[in-house]
Amino acid sequence: MTDQPTLLLLTRIAAALDRLAPPPPAPVDLGDADAFVWHPAPRAGEGGTLAPVPRVSRVAIALLKGVDRQRDILLENTLRFARGLPANNAMLWGARGMGKSSLVKAAHAAANQETPGCLALIEIHREDIRTLPELLNQLRGQARRCLILCDDLSFEKEDADYKALKSVLDGGIEGRPDNVLFYATSNRRHLMPRDMIDNERSTAINPNESIEEKVSLSDRFGLWLGFHNCDQPTFMAMIDGYAADLDLPIDPETLHAEAVEWSVTRGSRSGRVAWQFIQEMAGRLGVAKTVSA
Repeated sequence: MTDQPTLLLLTRIAAALDRLAPPPPAPVDLGDADAFVWHPAPRAGEGGTLAPVPRVSRVAIALLKGVDRQRDILLENTLRFARGLPANNAMLWGARGMGKSSLVKAAHAAANQETPGCLALIEIHREDIRTLPELLNQLRGQARRCLILCDDLSFEKEDADYKALKSVLDGGIEGRPDNVLFYATSNRRHLMPRDMIDNERSTAINPNESIEEKVSLSDRFGLWLGFHNCDQPTFMAMIDGYAADLDLPIDPETLHAEAVEWSVTRGSRSGRVAWQFIQEMAGRLGVAKTVSA
């Protein structure tokens, strides 16, 4: 039998360990907002938190020009998921500043406009992708449907984080919860640098097998939507759409001339460059109105 002093000592040790142990994570309440940011715990296995986002930074889907096909496909996929129907994980890849993440946020807003509160948008940062299984464990069994977005996703050499994503997309025993869909944006089609693929292909005994594991990650996205640099007419359509929405007091000829000069100084044409130009013009003209969301 344990004597009294030893029992007291063990009790004190147990109490001290309880104080040192992290508090259990608060239960997830997806009714707090329509959008959240995932913040993993400092140590693996300790859960994490979903921070509500009171106001999402986005523009109305009608203002996204030059991506009509991509818009229609992603919107249909998102609405199907929001309605409880089968839908695919999606990879939006291609040129910078052409509205990849803006389209995801706009599709989310459109789904909630059709059925208020049907869909929660959850952002997970690239550096936290290894904790994706922990996030899914918190979302599993929730009544509300969740769209997870990882913006600017890519992997470098010797980066093993892609394995967590790979197993979640359609592998592993548990798989992806029925109430969760995953969207990612990237500048790379295969989420890894081209020189890495070429290097592994040139030095491997069996080149195809050497890169199969990493490249097959992209194959696990049911939808691949490519975004490409826009031409001058599309760029001007973006400018006109934003200007009309803000009611900028400027004639179209002057606006276009200023836009051409702006794009030349920036060395590119894209939705992001168009938006930055409109911000500049709104400031010059004293227009404080914000773009429609």
